[in-house]
Amino acid sequence: MGELVVSDKRVEAARDGTEEMCQYLTFSVSDECFAMSIGAVKEIIETPQVTRVPMTPDYIRGVINLRGSVVPVVDLGARLGRSPLILTKRSCIVLVEVRAGVGDGHVLGMLVDEVKSILDIARDDIRPPPEFGSEIRTDFIEAMGRVDDIFLIILSMDHVLSIQELAALRRLGEEAAQTSQDVDP
Repeated sequence: MGELVVSDKRVEAARDGTEEMCQYLTFSVSDECFAMSIGAVKEIIETPQVTRVPMTPDYIRGVINLRGSVVPVVDLGARLGRSPLILTKRSCIVLVEVRAGVGDGHVLGMLVDEVKSILDIARDDIRPPPEFGSEIRTDFIEAMGRVDDIFLIILSMDHVLSIQELAALRRLGEEAAQTSQDVDP
């Protein structure tokens, strides 16, 4: 898949302040390019050892230890209805903070094939998600971003998992942290 390039006219308009721009992280999953709001991204890390957790949905790859915190990892390919991702040198985990309902945010790792770039998209080029014609659940889609002549699906990280799924992952993380403390001398 080719790189996304913003036309010189758009870049010039952004520089002189005549066009309001929003920033998005672009990444690939199963040979498709997607985006997420840069505001949701906490960090991007190389794929560390992921510990598989029994009796979790297929799209939960497992958990990682991130500086002493247990972080669930979602296989974004499997979650979007594609095949589970195959790890490569370019695979990475995008750590995002999701908010579903009231309360603290949850840090999740989103396993992706590759991070592409940070892209500025003019607010005027962002459209509501389509109500039909997508292979992805529409509640996962925040918007569609037009970049020159192509549309880019902007995913809503707050809706990739439901409140119940987030609560179950939080319990999973707490149980994994407790088990880790019980094992350590």
